[in-house]
Amino acid sequence: MSQIEAKQGPSATSIIGMIVFGAILMVAGFWAYTNGSFKAVEGPLADQGIPLAFGKTIASFGVLLILFKVLHIFFFAPLDEAITNRTKELEHTFGEAESLRSEMTQLKSDYEKRLTETEANAREQIQAQIKEAQDLKKELMADAQRKAEEYKQQAIAEIESEKRKALTDLRVHVTNLSLQATEKLLTENVDNDRNRRIIDDFLATVEVKN
Repeated sequence: MSQIEAKQGPSATSIIGMIVFGAILMVAGFWAYTNGSFKAVEGPLADQGIPLAFGKTIASFGVLLILFKVLHIFFFAPLDEAITNRTKELEHTFGEAESLRSEMTQLKSDYEKRLTETEANAREQIQAQIKEAQDLKKELMADAQRKAEEYKQQAIAEIESEKRKALTDLRVHVTNLSLQATEKLLTENVDNDRNRRIIDDFLATVEVKN
């Protein structure tokens, strides 16, 4: 037998016993009042101004006992049970509310933590992209400078080549003019390899001095 059944057993027995006792008092009191069992006591009291009917009193007391137990069974006990159930429901509701509040607090903490981590990751990615852009800018500028330097050296080389070609052409032209002039002055052909070498050496000497 459980503790609840143990508590309900004596309570039910007590209620039944109280109802039976009340019924006995009610019947005995009514019988005593009908038969005048307490007239020997009630008479002197009545003469002293105390009209008291012991039979009615005992019967009324028995009715009160029965009525009290009936009210307890059909009114007070259900009311007490309803109050107890309502209290348990409220406690359960408050417990769920507290649990929900704790859960919401934890969710808020987790959300704030994830938000902080997301912001930190975003800042790191932005910084990484900025650094990558700066590195790319430096690389592009270095590549542009390198290509500009290559174009410059190429242009210088081309200018030097054209300069040398122009000087060579000019030297040949001057040699031809010198030989032709000398030939006219001497009235003989002086256009030979030896004379050309002499003039080329002279022109080279002049170019070096310049």
